[in-house]
Amino acid sequence: MLFIIEIKAEIMKTDLVEIFQTIRANLQPYTANGFAARINSDDVYEVWADKQIDANGEKRDVVCFASVTIKEDYVELCLTPITEEPALKDVVHPDLMQLRSENSCFKITELDDAMVSKIADAFTAGFTSYKQKGWV
Repeated sequence: MLFIIEIKAEIMKTDLVEIFQTIRANLQPYTANGFAARINSDDVYEVWADKQIDANGEKRDVVCFASVTIKEDYVELCLTPITEEPALKDVVHPDLMQLRSENSCFKITELDDAMVSKIADAFTAGFTSYKQKGWV
């Protein structure tokens, strides 16, 4: 009896342009949910809410949701809701949090399907937080 086992190899992306494009593709649908792409170039993509908000007593005309930028040797993903809602740090997957370089930014040098899923979950959590606050 012959058994055939199919092994699906997960491809690890290390090309910065490919990493950037993958993250941008996961961020783009949010422009249909109340956000606007303020910058959409070959190496920077920024998504903002163009809405007057009150952030802890501070009036703002716009608020950044997320950005992705190709740097010299990594892709920087910034997810502003993590700064605006500190409890999100407990929701974002620890594997993604390990890549954190600043308050709400992450240095990404390689990307696989599992990390894409963790980033997508972080986008969802951030969007939910902004939606609950009435920021989008």
